[in-house]
Amino acid sequence: MLERVLSMRRSSPHPDDAGAGVTSADESKTKKQSRASILISRVTNHLARLPHVIPCAWPVLLLCLVFVFLVPTLIRISRNVVCVSDPFDPVSRARFFGFDGLESDFGSLGVPWCRPRHGKTVEWTSKDLIKGLEEFLPIYEQRPIKNNMFGMGFDHSFGLWFMTRWLKPDIMIESGAFKGHSTWVLRQAMPDTRIISVTPRHPEKYLKKGPAYVDGNCTYFAGKDFIDFGSMDWKAVMRKHGITDLSRVLVFFDDHQNELKRLKQALKAGFRHMIFEDNYDTGTGDHYSLRQICDQDYVRGGGHSCFKDSDEARIRSRRKKFWEKAVDVDELCGHNEAWWGVRGYMRDNFNHSNTPMSQAQHFQNSRFLESVLDVYWELPPVAGPSLTHQSRYDPARTVPPIVEDGRYALFQRLGLSRLDNSVFNGYTQMVYVQVSEQ
Repeated sequence: MLERVLSMRRSSPHPDDAGAGVTSADESKTKKQSRASILISRVTNHLARLPHVIPCAWPVLLLCLVFVFLVPTLIRISRNVVCVSDPFDPVSRARFFGFDGLESDFGSLGVPWCRPRHGKTVEWTSKDLIKGLEEFLPIYEQRPIKNNMFGMGFDHSFGLWFMTRWLKPDIMIESGAFKGHSTWVLRQAMPDTRIISVTPRHPEKYLKKGPAYVDGNCTYFAGKDFIDFGSMDWKAVMRKHGITDLSRVLVFFDDHQNELKRLKQALKAGFRHMIFEDNYDTGTGDHYSLRQICDQDYVRGGGHSCFKDSDEARIRSRRKKFWEKAVDVDELCGHNEAWWGVRGYMRDNFNHSNTPMSQAQHFQNSRFLESVLDVYWELPPVAGPSLTHQSRYDPARTVPPIVEDGRYALFQRLGLSRLDNSVFNGYTQMVYVQVSEQ
């Protein structure tokens, strides 16, 4: 697991940012204070040499000096802290929350973490991710679908490419292809590996209206040949493709269906490695996600207070002004014993289905998930919001990014500054899970 995931605090300044021309807020404030004190000292020393200064006038002179130098400083501070013109502007957010304030409530809100049975984790490290970013960026710039609105942005495209390339499956299955961008990403990761795409509408249908991707080494169950993932005879399909070891299969879900349902269907088929693209945070999204299932009182970083005068309610209300996907307790909490997810409802099928769910059932779902879970790893955001200028997800509800806020030198060296800001606005806690054999 990433070293940074184990810590809830930012690390100290990094050596690769030296010489980037960035001065910390604390350092600049110290310099200003030292200059002011030196100037006051010089003036008082000068006045001490004047014989005509009456001793009783010293307090008055000192008060005048304090007034002259202190009041303008207070005015400047008040202007920076109080005046927020654009709530989604990253500079305004930084001024409002203060230094390192983009994630100042990280520990207060918490980040729920699904607990693997035996404490296993992934093999890759933060260094592997950074190296992968450097390699993936020029690949991403050659993507056939430049404007992938309603599809994956850069963060999840990188995550899918990186994890697929690392796992090296013998065959890849995707449920939900849209215009084919995810198929293209899988192909970049594994140039010669077979892909099976299960999607209601064939990507070639989108070619009539604009860019799309159709893969030559892909078996499509689409259009009139579409069969839902849960209704597929996967034993027969795997046998047809010569796959006998199901632990060598990677399944990618981007179909906006109840993730607990999909996980159970994959388990029944014998698959063990899964990636869920839209692993929505509690209170958001159009389907029930694994992250929502793991958001429990007994889990580190999990659980919620539904009292409107609680600290959490105040923090959520404040952050909702700055982050589009932040939710307050009115949007989060249901009535009585209902689940605290989206007013007590379990969403499914692109939010076309809403079923009331009790807190007791939500708890049982988490116990089942923990009973089969071997690995749970959420993809971090590629970079902090002060670098990407994203305004959608709340960084207080995510693991720390791969390239942390303030590390502009690294952000620029990797070439990420070349990308349009819009490609960073699609992060929804993509997750890789490995489940036990059944």
